[in-house]
Amino acid sequence: MHPILHVIATHPQWLADHAEAYAELVAADVGHVSSAWKRRVLLNAVALCCVGVAAVLAGVALMLWAVVPAAHIETAWALLAAPLLPIVVALWCLVSARTHGAHDAFDNVRRQVKADMVMLREVAGS
Repeated sequence: MHPILHVIATHPQWLADHAEAYAELVAADVGHVSSAWKRRVLLNAVALCCVGVAAVLAGVALMLWAVVPAAHIETAWALLAAPLLPIVVALWCLVSARTHGAHDAFDNVRRQVKADMVMLREVAGS
């Protein structure tokens, strides 16, 4: 009788425990992936809002620059600086959303399956 079939026939609880461990691995990886997706969606939403705020501030600055005579504008740098902060925040959010969620999904399950396949080949070969 094949060694794997012998183990399944004599110790079915081991197979159930192994399947339960796989289910826990999958659940943990699903949790990591879903939290990474939630984080990425939140960062992209914040970036979109910041781009909208920057566009509004840039429009207001452009209208002020067009309406107020150049001789009366004492702090022209403020017209440029106002939309820069939301743009910087938006760029930070976009970069952060792209870099922090880059780990391979279900990598733990993949490694465990490979380890089990190696073990099964060793048992089948002996």
